[in-house]
Amino acid sequence: QVIGAEDAWPGVDRALRAALSDLIKMREREGKHLAKDLIHRLKEIRKTLKEIRALHPDVVKKYRAALLDRIQKAGLPIVSDDERLLKEISFFADRSDVSEELTRLESHLAQFAHHLRRNEPVGRTLEFITQEMARELNTLGAKANDAGISQRVVACKSELEKIREQIQNLE
Repeated sequence: QVIGAEDAWPGVDRALRAALSDLIKMREREGKHLAKDLIHRLKEIRKTLKEIRALHPDVVKKYRAALLDRIQKAGLPIVSDDERLLKEISFFADRSDVSEELTRLESHLAQFAHHLRRNEPVGRTLEFITQEMARELNTLGAKANDAGISQRVVACKSELEKIREQIQNLE
């Protein structure tokens, strides 16, 4: 006996609806697991940025000490209020100040977390925010002038790369 399309449709319709319902539930579970992982990675980056913020004030002090040491080794007289020396230290401090980058990174992290909690497709938005974080980390790394800070920037970049890979699985 041949079953017509009209007779078969109710069974096909039920099976299709059940399969789609299961697919949606599976994607929601996967999304929750991805969000949990991403939140963990954001926390790691925040923790590392806090370490960088704590280390940064010593960079200018180390530079000043190294500059004074080089001047002494060169046998030049050192006058602590030498205007050229003070200008050089001030120029270095301005050039190596990463407070703006740290502030922008913290803002990007907050935006990322905010969008992650939204109940709508956010993949492209998170990709954009991730690109902005990478740009700030690159600038921070270039300005750091300190091995300890540079190591932490590399750690942040590593976490950010993992985030970038994960958000490829989000809508």
